[in-house]
Amino acid sequence: MTQAKICGLTTPEALDAALDGAAAYVGAVIFPKSPRHIDILAARTLFERARGRAQVVAVLVDPDDELLTEVGLILKPDLIQLHGAETTERCAEVARLTRAGIIKAVSVSGPSDVEGALPYEAVVKHLMFDARPPEGAALPGGVGARFDWSVLSGRAFDKPWFLAGGLDPANVAEAIAVTGAPLVDVSSGVESAPGVKEPALILAFLKAVHAVSPRQE
Repeated sequence: MTQAKICGLTTPEALDAALDGAAAYVGAVIFPKSPRHIDILAARTLFERARGRAQVVAVLVDPDDELLTEVGLILKPDLIQLHGAETTERCAEVARLTRAGIIKAVSVSGPSDVEGALPYEAVVKHLMFDARPPEGAALPGGVGARFDWSVLSGRAFDKPWFLAGGLDPANVAEAIAVTGAPLVDVSSGVESAPGVKEPALILAFLKAVHAVSPRQE
């Protein structure tokens, strides 16, 4: 069965909906430019209720060592999602510094981007294929854009990977059917406004995910 990550959670109500709907991963965005940004101390308090029920993911963009140390010591995430221009070497270093598993988000606009992501498999726990943001966008993700899912159809990877970018309760089943994604990630697709998560949409998304299995090749 495909598993889901609900990202950009900032309120108890939204987090509880994710947990009640059996999300396997819950994400805290620690990036001040994002409307989903949450302070590290606030994230520690909020996400404590998720321990033992879902894996906690800290989403960071080109973090320096000071931020990584704070996140590791205070939030203690199970996974760190790197959503910037981090190299394979930097991903490996982040894993060593934090002792957390790494999700490396890769911006996709065509097949070459998928190929370019393959070297990361040696140093990360999961790849995440996300839509490339529009030119000039201030955020590296969470903008509701999607890419041509067919570039992932029939592809095999060494480790379970995430599909992201423009997913919502209405299209996630189709996305899983086309790509065979073992993991899916949503943020803006379960919001009523940027950064405002709707518990009903979260539950609808999770219900849609759990009702379908990836296509078997």
